[in-house]
Amino acid sequence: MIANVLGVEVFRQTIAGNILVGSYCAFSNKGGLAHPHTSIEDLDELSTLLQVPLVAGTVNRGNEVIAVGLTVNDCTAFCGSNTTATELLVIESVFKLRDGDVGISGDGYR
Repeated sequence: MIANVLGVEVFRQTIAGNILVGSYCAFSNKGGLAHPHTSIEDLDELSTLLQVPLVAGTVNRGNEVIAVGLTVNDCTAFCGSNTTATELLVIESVFKLRDGDVGISGDGYR
């Protein structure tokens, strides 16, 4: 049904064994962040299917439910105020948010 309505190819996939893929990852047209327990093989498979680089990581001081603390598009990302500097660097890197005027926003971080 989704394939017909949106006119796109649909792939069934899990993220680290979880069927709620929208909760355990965040994607843009430039990259993606997935649950930290996602295997290298699954990351490679998803990266090939989606044709974007992917990394496993966390937000908000180790939260594995990525969507709880991160919203991202091709130009910017918004994350929870508990997201650490290391997590921010991973997010900026995988989503290529250091190009030009794009960036990442969180409480107290610009």
